[in-house]
Amino acid sequence: MWQGAGVDAASLLDRATPGPLVGLVVAPDGAVAIATGDGVAVIEPPNAFETVARADRETGPRWVIWSQSTASALVAEGVRLARAWDLVAVHRLLFGGWESDPGSLWARAQDLPTDRLPVDRAPNLFDQPDPAEDASALAVTEAGYLRAEWVGGAWAESSERIAEWARLALDLAQRQLTLIDRLPNPTRALATARAESAVELLCAELAVDGLPLDRTIATSIIEAAAGPRPRDEAHAVAIRAARDEAVLRHAPPGSHFDLRSPAQVKSLLRRVGIEVADTRAWRLEALREDSPLVDALLVWRKAERMATTYGYGWLDEHVGSDGRLRGAWSGADGAAGRMTATAGLHNLPAELRPAVVAVPGHVFVRADLGQIEPRVLAAVSGDPALIASTAADDMYVPVARDLGVDRATAKVAMLGAMYGQTTGRGAQALRGLQRSYPVAMEYLESSDRAAQVGTDLRTFGGRLVRMGVANANATSERVLRSHAAARGRFGRNAMVQGAAAELFKQWAVTVRARGELLDARVVLCLHDELLVHVPDANAEAAAAMVTECLQEVAHRWAPHQAAGGPSVRFTAEISTIGCWADAKG
Repeated sequence: MWQGAGVDAASLLDRATPGPLVGLVVAPDGAVAIATGDGVAVIEPPNAFETVARADRETGPRWVIWSQSTASALVAEGVRLARAWDLVAVHRLLFGGWESDPGSLWARAQDLPTDRLPVDRAPNLFDQPDPAEDASALAVTEAGYLRAEWVGGAWAESSERIAEWARLALDLAQRQLTLIDRLPNPTRALATARAESAVELLCAELAVDGLPLDRTIATSIIEAAAGPRPRDEAHAVAIRAARDEAVLRHAPPGSHFDLRSPAQVKSLLRRVGIEVADTRAWRLEALREDSPLVDALLVWRKAERMATTYGYGWLDEHVGSDGRLRGAWSGADGAAGRMTATAGLHNLPAELRPAVVAVPGHVFVRADLGQIEPRVLAAVSGDPALIASTAADDMYVPVARDLGVDRATAKVAMLGAMYGQTTGRGAQALRGLQRSYPVAMEYLESSDRAAQVGTDLRTFGGRLVRMGVANANATSERVLRSHAAARGRFGRNAMVQGAAAELFKQWAVTVRARGELLDARVVLCLHDELLVHVPDANAEAAAAMVTECLQEVAHRWAPHQAAGGPSVRFTAEISTIGCWADAKG
């Protein structure tokens, strides 16, 4: 074990107290570096991971990690941290976008221009490194940037460098804390930063744990929709041709069309007397009764998606022999901050849900937030009238009463206001929304106006949402106005969607923490829905825990309004099921 500043790892961790930041780096060879205000140390294998696990249990520091990859390395060794400060997650909160390399994180936090980041160049006859240079002093250039070779992995070349990388992580976290203190609502932003970091821990665990999926059931579903597993390429071509023929037999004799080309599908529909602006599913669904060709085409699309995206290849690649569907997870997209996942985990067709089955002796606790977007709008805008409507189980009922319209129209109007809809029946009720909920509507309108002129926005929790600038290649004033209007619609929606994502993720990580005592693990985060895998014996307690976590988070996230007014009420539909397809809604 290498120690810095005359201390060892045990001493550093013993002096840590719950909550303070502790830099943590895991090297490719399994060595672990820690850094506190008292010094730095490196713990060599085989005791490194157990030391971290013990400190996490006994002391509970907030571990500063460069990215989710550190959490993934720990989870692979059976170590699941309770809390963290993820430098990438916090960076994206502060600055928006997808940036994740350490050099960019360091530069932005130091207010250095990112267009001058050092580039790693191979040594040549005229530019050779000096072996006499002190390794730890090489981390930062004279201009204040992280050296490119360190960013590229040279930080792991020695114990001294690993320790320095942990110290730099701690320094960067402290700088990020300073930047958070400068935000309009630093207390709320700090809570968001901590939750976003915990989400990255959850993401690492989701990737390792996977979603339980019965291969036999999944195979039968795929076969029913897309045909048998092809024996070879010729058989695959024959199955594809048969799938196409089920549609083309409704076409005029002698015609040939590629069903995978939207333009040719439009031409095919025109040949049978159907004219459409595009071939989107919702548009064709409205014409399903007009021609057997349309019905066959919609059936074909589902089968084609199953065959190409969720077919046998998908099953073989992403579902392990242990019956778990695995993909990579990210705590935030590059826009408003929603969680993302690969391997189709966020787009799994409803037809495959019967294959998502709890393992024997377990069940799922499924929780789905109800009417989350309008309830979030009430919270972030502070509109008293809209807040009052959230007291109802179905808040569209009091909204409809306030507007003097039916419930369906009230729902369309409210969603349209959040998405910037300016036409249709929902738009006709917009004046009523402005009259009944002026504070909420002005919140949306002000976001829209700011986004139109390219002003970046910050969500309720403090995330920067980048708006960009006018397209320099725009050819006309009309095009410029169209682009500005699109930015406005995105801006108003991002303020609601972003805040909803923040609330959902705080809920998810609270369930993650509380569920440990019940052996309950989150196995899917799908927009506004949680799926928790839990032993049968703990199902009732887990369902109650999920509900309690929502109320705890909602109270903390959107506390009672000023002057003793009511707080926003958030609801969730909770069910205990053995199969995802058994869930209602």
